This record gives sequence, C-alpha cells and structure tokens, in this order.
Amino acid sequence: MKKELVIKIIMIIAIILVITGICFVSYGIIKKLTNKAQNPIATIEVEGYGTIKVELYPNQAPNTVTNFIALANRGFYDGLTFHRTIPGFMIQGGDKNGDGTGSPTLDDLLGNGDTSDYSIEGEMIANNYTKNKIKMQEGVIAMARSDYTGISSSLTEESYNSAGSQFFIMHKDNTSLNGLYTGFGKVIEGMEVVDAIANVEVTYRSSELEEGAEAPKDEEGNTLTADMPINKPVINKITVETFGVDYGMPDTVEPFNYYNYLMQLYGSGLRE
Repeated sequence: MKKELVIKIIMIIAIILVITGICFVSYGIIKKLTNKAQNPIATIEVEGYGTIKVELYPNQAPNTVTNFIALANRGFYDGLTFHRTIPGFMIQGGDKNGDGTGSPTLDDLLGNGDTSDYSIEGEMIANNYTKNKIKMQEGVIAMARSDYTGISSSLTEESYNSAGSQFFIMHKDNTSLNGLYTGFGKVIEGMEVVDAIANVEVTYRSSELEEGAEAPKDEEGNTLTADMPINKPVINKITVETFGVDYGMPDTVEPFNYYNYLMQLYGSGLRE
C-alpha cells in the first residue's frame, strides 16, 4: 500500500513537471509571436523652436531607416539646418552645405576617411519597391533626392537612387508625391515645431515669382534661392532610440555624376 502511494506521488509530480514544461514552452512561443518590436524613435532638437519626435518604419523602408540612424549616431546632422521651407508643403534639412547641394560621404557614414560621395536606392513604388505604402501625409518624413529627368527623361533610375542625407517633413498632405519619394517615418510629437519652421521668413517664395521672371538678387548681385530661410533653423542634434536593436550599416551606391553625363552628351553631339 505504501509502495503504491509512493508511485502515485511520483506520477503526480511527473505530470506536474510535464504540464509546467509545456506551459513554459508555450508561453515562450506565444510571447515571441505576439511581441512586436518597438520601432525606433528619432528626436530632432531644433534650436529656438523645440523638439520633433519621429517614429521610424524599418518594416517599410529598412535601408533608408538604417542610413538615417547611422548618420544620426555619428552626429552628422548636429549643427545642420533646415534650408528650404514651404508652408502647406514641407520643410527640408540635412544638407551639410546648407543650400540643397550637399551629399554625404562614406567617411560621414563610416568614419573610414573615404571622402567619396554616396547615395542609397529609393525604397518607393516608382522604383519598383512595393513594400513601402507610406503616403506623403502631414508629418511624414521622407528622403529628398535629385531629379535628373529635366536633362533626359531616361534618367529616372538615376533620380530615384540619388538620396543621401537630406530629408523633408511634410507640413501638409500632398498626394502628388505618393510613391515618388521614400517615406520612412512619421512625426508623433512636435508638429507645432514643424508648423513654426514652415512659416519662417524666407528670401522669396517660388510660388510668388511670376512665370518667366528672373529670381531676385541681393545687394551684392547674388541670385537669391527660393524658399530659403533668411535665418535657417538649426538642428542642434538628432538622436535615435533603437530599443536595443542594432540596425547596422546601409547598402550604398555610387551616385550619378551628372557633370560627366553632360560632358559625354555634349561631347558626342560635337563629334556628330
């Protein structure tokens, strides 16, 4: 009788251990399936204006997010400006030249001493990338890029793959940009800061220039740049909270050299 009781107790303990083990494994599986990774959050501190917080979307534009995080982590954006502001449209920044002409170098990205410019491929529908469904709505952050189609309509791929460090934040919705630019996040705090920057005083508004009219000049005879703030808002710092995820380094491409293209184009024309 005593022996049978011991056997029963051992069996009960064994059953409890098995059930406990099953529950532990099941909990781990369920937690893994239901635990959604936290998207990275970028904090953009603008001197005299306040802070903009942006949730980034690596599931829709992974390489673009990686590039932005890598540049931010190296302090690339610290001290740069918003050099183009258009109320009702967007604010643009992230150019080390401060006028829309600058490109990042591999040294800016990797700290390897390589001063070669680089670009990243556009992750948008127009570039045959279908995973990105972000629309150009108020608060969306997207990559600025060049447009070489004015030189030749065949240069669409070169245009789509020309983004580097410059980004813009939508002040209002603009459906005409949907699918043509890489959106990679959205403002979650600080739209009032975006609004204030969008409405700063500029040299002149492109929308106010009559068709065919020449751009105005300053007192020294230099042509003024449309939509450029007279006092450019300064980005004190951009930091990104990745919640422990290492996003590594982005895939880069060699940027299109439009100067060489033009020389080859005109050179072939002269030889004909």
